[in-house]
Amino acid sequence: MDRSETIVKEVSAALKHDPRIGFHKHPLKIVLDPDGVLVLEGELENIAAKKLALEHAAAVGGVIGIVDRLRTKPAIPMGDGEIRDRVRDALLEESAINNCGIRMMNGGRREILRESQAATPRCSIDVMVDDGVVTLDGQVSSLSHKRLAGVLAWWVPGSRDVVNGLEVVPIQEDSDDEIAEAVKLVLEKDPLINAYRIRVTVNAAVVTLEGLVVNNAESEMAEMDAWYVFGVDRVVNRLAHER
Repeated sequence: MDRSETIVKEVSAALKHDPRIGFHKHPLKIVLDPDGVLVLEGELENIAAKKLALEHAAAVGGVIGIVDRLRTKPAIPMGDGEIRDRVRDALLEESAINNCGIRMMNGGRREILRESQAATPRCSIDVMVDDGVVTLDGQVSSLSHKRLAGVLAWWVPGSRDVVNGLEVVPIQEDSDDEIAEAVKLVLEKDPLINAYRIRVTVNAAVVTLEGLVVNNAESEMAEMDAWYVFGVDRVVNRLAHER
């Protein structure tokens, strides 16, 4: 067995070992190219499984890069047009980015839905949807805006992946505190979550959620919201049910 086959087997074993990935239910295509770049392709149950799969694969010795072709199972199957419309509505209705221009790619044509109202720096978000994958390009003025736009796209139930290519201008240094504030903001924006009873801490991009929720559904939704935030590597859910 050559080194390439060994690495692929090690990656496969690592993914099978974590039950949260559900590898046996959702087998993936795993290929290592001659340069040591790993290609992961397939559909997983949710964003948590996707991020965990990428983390475990990256930790295997000999993997020097990953091409991410992992998709998540949509909560509701939708065509690209419906996904695009729902992302459009979510961005246009979000008050935190109401000074941002919004442009959509539709049938090869770029539609300007709203001109940028920002002075300097200019804020503009371009949206494209292809096979359930939402791509966000353009520029925003803060990491919080970048993260919020990404989560709004993830919240569309037909989205299978979100590629967040938004550039932050001027460049802003990221930190655990910045990630924590973004997670708190997202929880506050979710109408199904009582964010004021949830404590958020972040250490080395690992988010810990503590506090009280009414049931398993609220706990799971809060955890998924945290996973959706760009830059979060792992989520530790310590939420307890109120008695």
